[in-house]
Amino acid sequence: MGFGAESTTDEVLEGIDLNGKRVLVTGTSAGLGVETARALAAHGAWVVGTARDLAKAEAATATVREQATGTGGIELVELDLASLASVRACADKLVAAGKPFDIVIANAGVMATPFGHTADGFETQFGTNHLGHFVLINRILPLLRADSRVVCLSSAGHRFSDVDLDDPGFEHTPYTEFTAYGRSKTANSLFAVEFDRRHRADGIRAAAVHPGGIMTELGRYMTPETMRVMIDSINASQREGGGQPFKWKTIPQGAATSVWAAAVAPADEVGGHYCEDCHVAAVEANPAVRGGVQPYAVDPERASALWAKSEEMVGECF
Repeated sequence: MGFGAESTTDEVLEGIDLNGKRVLVTGTSAGLGVETARALAAHGAWVVGTARDLAKAEAATATVREQATGTGGIELVELDLASLASVRACADKLVAAGKPFDIVIANAGVMATPFGHTADGFETQFGTNHLGHFVLINRILPLLRADSRVVCLSSAGHRFSDVDLDDPGFEHTPYTEFTAYGRSKTANSLFAVEFDRRHRADGIRAAAVHPGGIMTELGRYMTPETMRVMIDSINASQREGGGQPFKWKTIPQGAATSVWAAAVAPADEVGGHYCEDCHVAAVEANPAVRGGVQPYAVDPERASALWAKSEEMVGECF
């Protein structure tokens, strides 16, 4: 199929018929979430989009409604991933409605935030990016069809750090924005590994994806200096590993891997794996190589341990 780093959502979905499919996409008030919803609805999918600010999401998703075809369209539900009360209320509402999903795309997230806590006292990035989705997806499990897929947005930022199961809240570890971001993105990948292991026998598969570097609201907390330092660091690593200089993706290019893993790639190809640039990434332990996935982010034992720790933290077993 020849897809790669510069493939767009429309190119990836060309010829794909999603009429009759229902998709849950978190974070549909800006950026990748809106583009993901637009592309899927344009091919006939009915999208349930989540957002903290429904008024903002309503305005942002006008293009989704305009370009929807067939049975495609979008409805919005309120969800604040930084509050488990909100997560549980959203999940309960969806389960009560009883309408199944073919695809769930855990797209929403925060990046490089100042040190802080969610409503439940979790470190902001780990609590929002991982634990919020952990509870939401597990609670709506009864709605997932036997051939459904879950796609979790991770990031090359997982390379900043492994999860710390002994100190997830930085109570004994110095806090840095990118260490915390790395932990949360590693957690997103490990969640997909363990979720896939638990449910593949029922035909439900999960994958993690790295969308690429895209200029979206995700970087709202990053100063121009922080951005420059990050890109300089990436380029230095790329030179050492013989790779190409960092290049921004467009939003349609950034969302392409999400829709590829959700609706195009064979389930057995992506299930339990980490994907980038519309292909399954190689496991790459060399820190000087930017591409690929670090071994710790797809380690089954690490994934199982994170699951147990996550259940302990949210006070709920799945």
